[in-house]
Amino acid sequence: MDTPHETANTPVIDAAQDRIVYVRPVDIDDLPDEVREQVTGSENIFAVHATNGDRLALVSGRDRAFVLARQNDMRPVHVH
Repeated sequence: MDTPHETANTPVIDAAQDRIVYVRPVDIDDLPDEVREQVTGSENIFAVHATNGDRLALVSGRDRAFVLARQNDMRPVHVH
């Protein structure tokens, strides 16, 4: 049975909500030197973040960030 049950001290967390990741553009100048050295040309870099704010990945291109998230059973949401 996959029905969530609420207890007095534990909030119900929707399993789909738990898989949300946030995709946002990153200014190349804000990246650490060792990462910036790996960026070629004027690539658009996007970060994939967990809901707790942890950066999970840096990806060249928004579409690629969404594909990466979906390949890992995540639900990407674009933020500015």
